[in-house]
Amino acid sequence: MSDSEPIALVTGFMPFGGENINPSQQIAQALDGELVAGRRVVGATLPTEFSFVMQRLESLIDEHEPELVLAVGQAGGRGGLSLERVAINLIDARIADNAGLAPIDIPAVEGGPNAYFTSLPVKAMLSRLEAAGIPAAISHSAGTFVCNQVFFGLAHLQATRFAHLRGGFVHVPYLPEQAEHRVDVPSMPLDTMIAGVRLCLEVALTTDEDLHFPAGATH
Repeated sequence: MSDSEPIALVTGFMPFGGENINPSQQIAQALDGELVAGRRVVGATLPTEFSFVMQRLESLIDEHEPELVLAVGQAGGRGGLSLERVAINLIDARIADNAGLAPIDIPAVEGGPNAYFTSLPVKAMLSRLEAAGIPAAISHSAGTFVCNQVFFGLAHLQATRFAHLRGGFVHVPYLPEQAEHRVDVPSMPLDTMIAGVRLCLEVALTTDEDLHFPAGATH
């Protein structure tokens, strides 16, 4: 890989919450090294730990100087890809992270704004996913766990350190092998998730202005 080769960074997370697999990690691993819209993909895994995750993400950005960062996380219970639109400055952990920490009601970034909107064209991404027959929706909550911490932290890095950078967050469902031990929980095959995240990446890298159509929620 040449020093001048444009890079797109895709991150996933370590398994957490008693799971031994995490589809987001497998997606990042699968896309690592691919060429998407003329950019080489670097796939990397983030720790599911409040104390260290942003240090890891920031070091990856410093090392690879990506044009775009697409962070991916697991959202068990959701039925399709969730294109996250809003990151909030709040950590409120319902379960412990992989280091056993469960902080409650603290900011993701001390002194940061209340929220950030994604810089990715989520409606254009949704349109492409729907055309490909991949279940997806725009989400207005990335939760209050480590996924949202990364989403907010990434947006804050864009606002304060990396003005050239674009980035956002996509949640993916359980894998079938994760859902089979649960009752009435949706899942998605890994190949479909990989194809969906690849499409999201392609659209994000080639779309300057988002589409304009209703994709909100009534509750």
